[in-house]
Amino acid sequence: MIKNLVVLGSGSAGLIAALSFRRKLPQIQVSVVRDPSIGVIGVGEGTTPNFPRHLFDYLGIPRKTFYELAEPTWKLGIRFNWGAREHFNYTFAPQLDARLAQLPLPNGFYCDEVFDNLDLSSALMNQGKVFPAQANGCPDIQPWHAFHIENEKFVAVLEKIAVASGVEFIDGRVDDCRRNDNGLKAILLEDGRLIEGDYFIDCSGFRSELLGKALQEPFLDFKKTLFCDRAVVGGWERTEEPILPYTTSEQMSTGWCWQIEHERLINRGYVYCSDMISDEEAANEFRAKNPKVPDDPRIVKFRSGCYQRMWVDNVVAIGNAGGFVEPLEATALMIVCSHVQTLINFIQHSQLAPSPSMRDLYNRVTHETWLDIRDFLGLHYKPDTAMKTPFWDRCREETDLSGIEELLEFYRENGPTGFCRYSLQSTQNDFGLEGYLVMLLGHRVPHQKPYQPTDEECKIWRAHLEANKRKAQGGLTVEEALAYVRDPRWQWHDNPQG
Repeated sequence: MIKNLVVLGSGSAGLIAALSFRRKLPQIQVSVVRDPSIGVIGVGEGTTPNFPRHLFDYLGIPRKTFYELAEPTWKLGIRFNWGAREHFNYTFAPQLDARLAQLPLPNGFYCDEVFDNLDLSSALMNQGKVFPAQANGCPDIQPWHAFHIENEKFVAVLEKIAVASGVEFIDGRVDDCRRNDNGLKAILLEDGRLIEGDYFIDCSGFRSELLGKALQEPFLDFKKTLFCDRAVVGGWERTEEPILPYTTSEQMSTGWCWQIEHERLINRGYVYCSDMISDEEAANEFRAKNPKVPDDPRIVKFRSGCYQRMWVDNVVAIGNAGGFVEPLEATALMIVCSHVQTLINFIQHSQLAPSPSMRDLYNRVTHETWLDIRDFLGLHYKPDTAMKTPFWDRCREETDLSGIEELLEFYRENGPTGFCRYSLQSTQNDFGLEGYLVMLLGHRVPHQKPYQPTDEECKIWRAHLEANKRKAQGGLTVEEALAYVRDPRWQWHDNPQG
């Protein structure tokens, strides 16, 4: 029976886990072991739509509180300055895994040439607008959005809410662990204190103090599919630049560069492959692309992969302690929220006494999540035909996509039909078939079922694109929408928990 839960780590993963357990299983005592010597990673972070759903709907955090303290900006998707089309938009609303009622085939068969304004959110991104306007001029804030947030502000918000919710914080540095027949018995701190628990969540980041170090769980490296292993990170104070309602991802000689939009900051980072370019060369290329970044941008090392099991004995790893992939699709917080909800659901249905078979099922589900994301990210690289450098040549030749070969073969034979979903072995992530279709069509991957629409179908399709564009042109910018939600007269309509 789980009565005393100890969370190791007080970053975003640890605090989301602790707060989720406290809110959903209040009968369990929750403690967070926090190392004061480890600072918060001061980077901008992108999210996916499961993140606001977790905060507002699952945890019941009031929107007013979150907006006032975290100061987020909105994200409608990702603009890929990438590949044969020069750019394409991946939005959080379905563009391709959908069909207009007046047309016989799914949308993907009508956008071989024009891949813009397929849905309203894509049209908004093209116009630099974030939400359509209501009749009264207020922003019509749709559920198909995520956030850009500054990690330090977000952690401060979570910590404040966690304390108010009854989470106990224990300051100290881990020195060792004590084991028993059930797994871990306690965490030993450097000052000699023993922090005992009957269940532990490892949110210690890349160090993976409990799952990786103490329990020696094997690590599965994704290096056959994802070659990048470092990032050079920098940013600058925003001046006259508009706040874009999306993350930008653009190709570089040996990887890709992100741009995350905060209200007062622009955050940039170059993700690259360190065995094909030196840190100094990457930093120079990064500065040449972004002359406003400081002269000494930070170098961050990482490895893409995951541990074979997330749950071993009475220890579960959440976040970077269990696995990490390059931030190409803002998967970090997506995985945290998803895995936390799955874990709590399993424990609830086990009446706080999870069985070995429940643990094994959790491990299978979460392992599939990591494999799905590995393959999805690999599909961003292999089909590229635009960039002619040694790195991109290697991506085309060597990227291992064997995990989705059935999907790729089905697509090659049948085109962007919704039946492609049945060739996916699993969909344990938020991207689903839509994400794969966007990458395939965005990269102009050829297939054997090109479709020649009739004149009437072309007219209907063009009218659809034009309607999205017109509505987007009347929308609000991020700056305008922020002004509305900060007006004292603005009222959020939260769920009953909030």
